[in-house]
Amino acid sequence: MNRSLTSALLAITLTLGCGGVAVAQAPKPKPAQDRAVDPWDAIYAAETRKDYATEVRLLRPLVDKGDARAEFKIGLMYDDGDYLEQDYGEAARLYGLAAAQGNADAQFNLGYMYDSGTHVGNGKGVTQNYREAIRLYRLSAAQGNSHAQSNLAFMYSHGQGVAQDYREAVSLYRLAAAQKNSQAQFNLGTMYSEGSGVQQNFVRAYMWYSIAAISGTEMADSNREVVSGQMTPAQIAEAQEMARKCQASNFKQCD
Repeated sequence: MNRSLTSALLAITLTLGCGGVAVAQAPKPKPAQDRAVDPWDAIYAAETRKDYATEVRLLRPLVDKGDARAEFKIGLMYDDGDYLEQDYGEAARLYGLAAAQGNADAQFNLGYMYDSGTHVGNGKGVTQNYREAIRLYRLSAAQGNSHAQSNLAFMYSHGQGVAQDYREAVSLYRLAAAQKNSQAQFNLGTMYSEGSGVQQNFVRAYMWYSIAAISGTEMADSNREVVSGQMTPAQIAEAQEMARKCQASNFKQCD
């Protein structure tokens, strides 16, 4: 039995012994110095006020302790060159440490580095490796990262690092689109427009292009215009209503 509970029961017993109403006394608050302090509160506060020097100072000890979130955030700073001097090699190293601990964002970012092959500077970084990108995207996608799902779908649709599989691409695009990933919504529209992995359906293509257009995706408007040339006014009205219902249902009624 813990100390607070013991104190509460004792208070009840004494009060009842006097014939009064039982009242449990609240445990005394711990002194400020004894309270656990979450370093992330200070880290996020520093980030909010754009005090990057303090943020990095607070993150470094956590990185030394193997904190995956800290490894990812410092890695991102090296990757983007925000406050810290850009260093793709160090970014990849830190992403790798965090990814190995299951950090989905680190898995995605490191996967993207291998996918794009553009994150190389001064001989540092990683060279393009589609298979490694696929492996990391899969890990991140399995945790629900919509960017990983969308990029993995693209690789399936183009046969990059994996056998071309339009149906798997469509399945992954749907998962990402349901999480409001605008690029996946746009690409899903293209899959329906071209009949890749699904039966060609201009109504659904129009619907997904419309949803992507609302999110500001480039070319969504122009692609929708092209598709509309293959549709009747009734089909266009149907597609517009489908897009409305899809969004109103928070992407739960889109098929």
